[in-house]
Amino acid sequence: MLTLTHTTSDNPDFRSLIVLLDQDLAIRDGEEHAFYAQFNKIDSIKHVIMAYVDGKAAGCGAIKQYADGVAEVKRMFVHPDFRGQGIAKSILAGLEAWAKELKYKATILETGTKQPEAIALYRSSGYRQIPNYGQYAGVVNSLCFEKVLEQ
Repeated sequence: MLTLTHTTSDNPDFRSLIVLLDQDLAIRDGEEHAFYAQFNKIDSIKHVIMAYVDGKAAGCGAIKQYADGVAEVKRMFVHPDFRGQGIAKSILAGLEAWAKELKYKATILETGTKQPEAIALYRSSGYRQIPNYGQYAGVVNSLCFEKVLEQ
């Protein structure tokens, strides 16, 4: 049974999954990993969703303010043992609902061209590709997306 829980970046299950996420990204990103890693610090993230399946930490995601009215989706990950069950889609929907509760009007995110599963998830969830924003502007292997949240 899937359960979603609101928490913070202090959650030990979240921190454990982030270690696995960073290991996966280091392999996918190769030499570019250090560039991306500097933007993925998890200190003081106040809005984290943890997904549990039968009490086991299965996945996570977070949002943080990017600009007035805009939340950035960060640190999306599903443990390999739980992939293919729609957990990432549930986490993302939960993050969007939470963002709406917090009065955000849109969510944005960055993902890498070497993460086809993530790209497919975001497109199938109603995200549209936008020009790379902020620190990702001009970065060839980054793709940025946005979703306007219905109020």
